[in-house]
Amino acid sequence: MSRDRQGARLRATAAEVVDAVVTSGRSLDAALSAHESRVANEDRALLRLLCYGTLRRHWRLQSWIAQLLDQPLKRKDSVINALLAIGLYQLSDTRIPDHAAVSQTVEASRLLRRPKLAGLLNAVMRRFLRENVAAVVSRDPEAVYDHPQWLIDAIASDWPRHSEAILAANNARAPMWLRVDTSRVTAEEYLQRLQETGLAAERFDVLEGAVKLAEPVSVDTLPGFSDGLVSVQDAAAQLAAPWLLKGGGRRVLDACAAPGGKSGHLLELGGAEIDLTCLDSDAKRLKAVEDNFARLRRSATLVSADASTPQTWWDGAAFDAILLDAPCSATGVIRRHPDIKLLRRPSDIRSLANLQRSLLESLWPLLAPGGRLLYVTCSVLAAENDEIVGPFIEATADACEDDALQNNNIRDVMQRTACGFQVLPGTAEMDGFYYACLEKAG
Repeated sequence: MSRDRQGARLRATAAEVVDAVVTSGRSLDAALSAHESRVANEDRALLRLLCYGTLRRHWRLQSWIAQLLDQPLKRKDSVINALLAIGLYQLSDTRIPDHAAVSQTVEASRLLRRPKLAGLLNAVMRRFLRENVAAVVSRDPEAVYDHPQWLIDAIASDWPRHSEAILAANNARAPMWLRVDTSRVTAEEYLQRLQETGLAAERFDVLEGAVKLAEPVSVDTLPGFSDGLVSVQDAAAQLAAPWLLKGGGRRVLDACAAPGGKSGHLLELGGAEIDLTCLDSDAKRLKAVEDNFARLRRSATLVSADASTPQTWWDGAAFDAILLDAPCSATGVIRRHPDIKLLRRPSDIRSLANLQRSLLESLWPLLAPGGRLLYVTCSVLAAENDEIVGPFIEATADACEDDALQNNNIRDVMQRTACGFQVLPGTAEMDGFYYACLEKAG
């Protein structure tokens, strides 16, 4: 296959992925998994770049398309609308030569069985360049911030002084963070191993085992990854395990464990001193936890069950510590999952809040007197955070917040909220996470 033909195939595949997200509501991960085998291995990084970038800039790109087309494309040609967005993204946000972006995007329309639209694509992309459409400042907030209006409003309401910074961080590419198993090697020693491999990285002084790579790489290139020496985990997520274990106690529950990143960290830090139970309602996702533990050379009790119905799985022995990493809107990790901006709806927040409230109320009776429950979400919305924890504390006689941080180093990267602490997206290049530590009266 010629290089031009290969490039056209890549763009056609990217259009199918983007269209699956925008039109069919599939997650980006699922759509990529279903389609990426169609392109050569060496082209998959570019495929992901085009898909992620086009979805990050969805509203801006669609505003340009509306300006450039005399009339919208027909619904049956939605994949061509996605292809055109990918073409404009190449011209505005990548270093791909304009002639290659235009010619291979136009050719992709033929591979998508829309040859009659090839001329339209060619004309629109060339007009975009000729009229410098990218330089025109939009007055539409959705196009300016590349978020749906409801989410812009929600973030502005909850974080009026930080909203623009949050929206900008959501549209940035996320760095690759690593968690070093400090029970086996220090972060400094692992940095040396990375340098010997030719990988640039730096330590994060706020957290003992956190290392940030200068550029993302395949995990296969990470020294010691297959032996469990290091894991991929955002620095904000690495706050959970040491925070929970600071309170001591042997019996520990990770109530929503999959895919197992925080569970693995608990085992690395707690070692033989803790007896960890990992719970998840999805048996397939729990298998991922098991596979992760095998790589880490760790073990725990795995239970496939619904955390909100402990009568179906709990043995009656109280836990000293519970990690509730609650299902949420994931509005703090949009930079890693730009499809969230398109797939999430305001009604989802209400449904998720009901689930979060149910989980918290169901798990609290399982906690031993004097024990700690760490409530965690990767959301920046108060409806899933303070508005869950605050009413719970008010209604629960033996619950109070333990607002002592695990170490003073993390204070500067967190915002104090009414009932917890929030890491905002982009702070020290971390994801957005909410933490509230609750203690049960002795």
